Amino acid sequence: MHDGIERRLLATMLKSNKTIVIVALGIQSVVFICFLAQLHSSYSPQEKKPARVHILILSSWRSGSSFTGQLLSQHPDVFYLMEPAWHVWTAMYQNRAKALQMAARDLIRSVFLCDMSVFDAYMSTQRNKSDLFQWEASRALCSPPACDHFQRNHIISKTACKTLCGKYPFSKVEEACKTYSHTVIKEVRFFDLTVLYPLLTDPSLNLKIIHLVRDPRAVFHSREKTLAALMRDSNIVVGPQNNQGERGPYKVMQEICKSHIRIYTEGSQALPSFLKGRYMLVRYEDIVSDPLAKAAQIYRFAELHFTPKLQVWVYNITHGKGLGTQAFDTGSRDAVNVSQAWRKNLPFQKIAQLQNVCKDAMDLLGYQLVMSEEEQKDMALNLLFTQSLPPSDTGN
Repeated sequence: MHDGIERRLLATMLKSNKTIVIVALGIQSVVFICFLAQLHSSYSPQEKKPARVHILILSSWRSGSSFTGQLLSQHPDVFYLMEPAWHVWTAMYQNRAKALQMAARDLIRSVFLCDMSVFDAYMSTQRNKSDLFQWEASRALCSPPACDHFQRNHIISKTACKTLCGKYPFSKVEEACKTYSHTVIKEVRFFDLTVLYPLLTDPSLNLKIIHLVRDPRAVFHSREKTLAALMRDSNIVVGPQNNQGERGPYKVMQEICKSHIRIYTEGSQALPSFLKGRYMLVRYEDIVSDPLAKAAQIYRFAELHFTPKLQVWVYNITHGKGLGTQAFDTGSRDAVNVSQAWRKNLPFQKIAQLQNVCKDAMDLLGYQLVMSEEEQKDMALNLLFTQSLPPSDTGN
């Protein structure tokens, strides 16, 4: 009898223990499922914080790059610097351009990462924000936390900024940079894309390239008005001996045109996988012919919202009466008239020489040669190839 009771008690205990084990396993399963759900939620694309975007505008002098930089600089989400590698070339002007490319690359990488201590090598440690080259071209350096006189969503002119915001300490540059989702740098001191491949494969960067080109004849015409301002840079590009006499400007243009061929070829035709979706060719003439549409395309590529306020500003800045004759001038202008000024003012003899040294680049980038002064002056003749322009990654 006792044996029967013991067996029943043992069976009851075993059943109870089995129930406890099942319940425990069930609780563990529920906890594990909740953990997985929380883990999935943490890495859900919808909720993941957007990565910082880094944009490098690659161009050459007098190609509309200051204006194009302003298209992005005026956006309230953009921290913009104009040609920070100017400091490298100024400090090491005895060298040639190719020798300076890696130093310029390392500098812009640090800027993209908001590490402004990189300027210690090129500037005095006792420096203000205003010691930075063309700092007033950056809306971000004219608004909080870099300057308290304007708001971030204001369209800010260089003149007003320079008057009110110049005396802030240099530390404000790094402080401001860290508060923006997009960092944009405009540079004219790179002559091929391969030197930038380490940045394009750097996991700490999310880099995109906007390659801005302009009709070499228009560039040449504009450079003639600013030869003195460009002398040191031109000497670095071709060497002082090659920058002398009547042939000097053509030798500089030849190097600039060759660089556009290299950058375009490396960026689009021989496309490495890491460049897919990260390279965009933009012709300045396409911007001025339809500024709102082209600006919208640039904004999409840069992952920025083209606000109505910015649309109004872009329209106004491209439909003014200014001639854009000063270096780094980004004021209101008649953009179409400015882009075509070479056709009215440049002697055909100079055009023929320029076309001779830049023909390959013009063919590649979609600029039609003119074979006579009559063709040059015929404003009804469209000198842009629209259908035969080689395809590029436009970011659409």
